[in-house]
Amino acid sequence: MATEPIKLTSFSHGGGCGCKIAPGVLSEILKNSHGFPVPKELLVGIETADDAAVYRLNDEQALIATTDFFMPIVDDPYDFGRIAATNAISDVYAMGGTPIMALALVGMPVNKLPLETIGQIIKGGESICAEAGIPIAGGHTIDSVEPIYGLVVMGLVHPSKVKRNADAKAGDVLVLGKPLGVGVLSAALKKNALGEEGYAAMIANTTKLNKPGKALSELAGVHAMTDVTGFGLLGHLLELARGANLTARLEMARIPLLPGVEQLAHDGFFTGASGRNWDAYGKDVTLAPSVTPAQHTLLTDPQTSGGLLVSCAPETVDEVLALFAREGFGDAAVIGAMADGAPRVEVA
Repeated sequence: MATEPIKLTSFSHGGGCGCKIAPGVLSEILKNSHGFPVPKELLVGIETADDAAVYRLNDEQALIATTDFFMPIVDDPYDFGRIAATNAISDVYAMGGTPIMALALVGMPVNKLPLETIGQIIKGGESICAEAGIPIAGGHTIDSVEPIYGLVVMGLVHPSKVKRNADAKAGDVLVLGKPLGVGVLSAALKKNALGEEGYAAMIANTTKLNKPGKALSELAGVHAMTDVTGFGLLGHLLELARGANLTARLEMARIPLLPGVEQLAHDGFFTGASGRNWDAYGKDVTLAPSVTPAQHTLLTDPQTSGGLLVSCAPETVDEVLALFAREGFGDAAVIGAMADGAPRVEVA
């Protein structure tokens, strides 16, 4: 008698970056936290909800430290490991750095998952680390109710080349490196409504390392950078706007989308995180009447291993787009601009 294949997603109440605690809830949790004295060497900490911490080592080097982990977004264990590792490493690229080492974070229901399945998850993560040119130098494992996998990642960057999410300037152009729609595809997958082409597009998008981040940090015209993950495009762009005390203006028609996701969103495939995201920050967003409910969903859609969001001077845009294209990010596109005004997002 054939054994039913293991469905990793059946073990988790949510998958990928859709597992993130909603922005509003997170703010409530942290509101009474009292910071310790900050050493001058700490170039980036928690003050602007940036992608990673950055600590100055000397005049030529700063250490980037970050961590990310989540529950399965797909059923294939090898793909799950690859996606989680790509997502974790992305934060180093988003700061303009080069990853140098990783530690694995592994929590697995060892009495429910075959050891071979757990091994495939870890192997998938190792394959992405090899692609990034870094070792997994250690880690920690626990017996967990739900499968959890991710990495602690460390990187290096020149102190003067750190790209924070708070340094955008009025007049900057916004460029998005990857198309949106991962959360919508994952919702369709969980309901057995995603075809082979959709799955292939999802895996290709979520396992593409954001390597252009390092080269982008070398461009003087690139002022700010982050990556779009669990809070959706609107959420991470709001962090950019709040950090710079500027208004971000998006053009919906220019935002790249994964194939078929607009129709899937229209048909009701979306994650619970999309609504939680909007509830947390919708008061600071203005949507034009032309924005459809499906497009609205995609703007708040949690992106697992999403693209880099770059704020750059207008004269640098062509160079930024060319750099993305050379690295295989052909969907990278100009999606809007930063302007003087209250920190919010306006979508036309």
